Amino acid sequence: MTETNSPIPPDISAAFERQAARVVDRRRNYGLAERRADLARLSEVITANEAAIVAALAEDFDKPETEVILTEIIPVQQDIKHARRHLGRWMRPARAAPSLATFGTSARVRPEARGVCLIIAPWNYPFSLALGPLVSCLAAGNAAIVKPSEMTPATSALIARLIAEAFPPDLVTVCEGAVEVSQALLALPFDHIFFTGSPAVGKIVMAAAAKTLASVTLELGGKSPTIIGPDADLKRAADWVVFGKFANAGQTCIAPDHLYVHASVKEEFTDLLRARIGKAFGDGGASPALASIVNAKHAERLGKLLADAREKGAEVTLGGSRDGVRVAPTLLEAITPEMEIDREEIFGPILPIMTYEDLTQVIAQINARPKPLSLYIFDKDRSRIDRIIAETSSGSVGVNLTMIQFIHHGLPFGGVNNSGIGNAHGRYGFRAFSHERAVLSNYFSALPLIFPPYTRRVKRLIGLAKRVLG
Repeated sequence: MTETNSPIPPDISAAFERQAARVVDRRRNYGLAERRADLARLSEVITANEAAIVAALAEDFDKPETEVILTEIIPVQQDIKHARRHLGRWMRPARAAPSLATFGTSARVRPEARGVCLIIAPWNYPFSLALGPLVSCLAAGNAAIVKPSEMTPATSALIARLIAEAFPPDLVTVCEGAVEVSQALLALPFDHIFFTGSPAVGKIVMAAAAKTLASVTLELGGKSPTIIGPDADLKRAADWVVFGKFANAGQTCIAPDHLYVHASVKEEFTDLLRARIGKAFGDGGASPALASIVNAKHAERLGKLLADAREKGAEVTLGGSRDGVRVAPTLLEAITPEMEIDREEIFGPILPIMTYEDLTQVIAQINARPKPLSLYIFDKDRSRIDRIIAETSSGSVGVNLTMIQFIHHGLPFGGVNNSGIGNAHGRYGFRAFSHERAVLSNYFSALPLIFPPYTRRVKRLIGLAKRVLG
């Protein structure tokens, strides 16, 4: 995506203006009952169209039905259920205790809708990453324009149909299309933009938001490292790594990108890893349990990463084959910093394995890269786990698991710096789409005693205040 100064298409401009015209009315009349009802309608339309959702994702990139239910439908339905249950408490103004300087006043923090929001969704989880943010957006009382990915056209068309069934266009509208549609939307003065995608495009979104000073939530990515410690439960680690890396054929922003395996367990662990991959997916990339790569361009990109690594000395110890958009689960060893695969986020079913003996060097390598969206640790030694957490930075940490921090509603989901700005899910998603408005009411504040003119008596009072408050 690149910036453009092209005119905004009339239909996109009209969609925005229609929603913006109702901002004040919605702030006044869009209360708890209305928000809960809208979330219920979204849940109902998802339930009624589950088979269509499965079919659309199968058409777009052969995503297995079980995986669609597990990673696309259940997370959104859980988001809706959690938001409806807790929304009354989230919407309630929070009291803030007075300070000495504000004694005699009453303070509250009142969450308010930001207004009209833009949600730009990616292609890798095209259903859940479009509608998950919409749940938080509606819970916070906003209107939204949703831009699904053009790279998954069947799912995007289905989202447009479901949204049209569930909501009036002045509340939620879907704008389908390619990059020029995103560019036109980013030229509009939205109150908040929620973008999920690559860091490179995230910078473009942030630059566009700066022109109107829109707030942003950026859910990006990065090379999420995974450390297998010397005391890890290796079988359990193999189970979780295979699940996390090869779900959605590795096209997951929080998938383990590469492994650091302690030398003392490397041989045993890689044997377990190969066995677990074989059990899950068989010998190649045609397994019905493995999604395809989203399109030929991305499959070719993975092929080039693998070819570059091989040319520079990497060893393929499992897989390595590609048939069109089908890429077999692949294990790669003898990785060096000169290889593109060591620098670029893989986003596919290729897993580099690096051996280490000194944890200090692993931590240094992690800290030398941009901060990842997730970091995974497999070990039983609490002191080692705590050291890794304390000496690194990432959006989230998984200890003896992968991926499922995404579905914990009590945790913020988001990156740090290059891997993202802001948080999503549960109350954190509600807050992302809300303006936390400070309200301070005066009852018997003593501050008028020090208002001008600054007489000798006032100066004495100010001196007293300085000693007490300073």
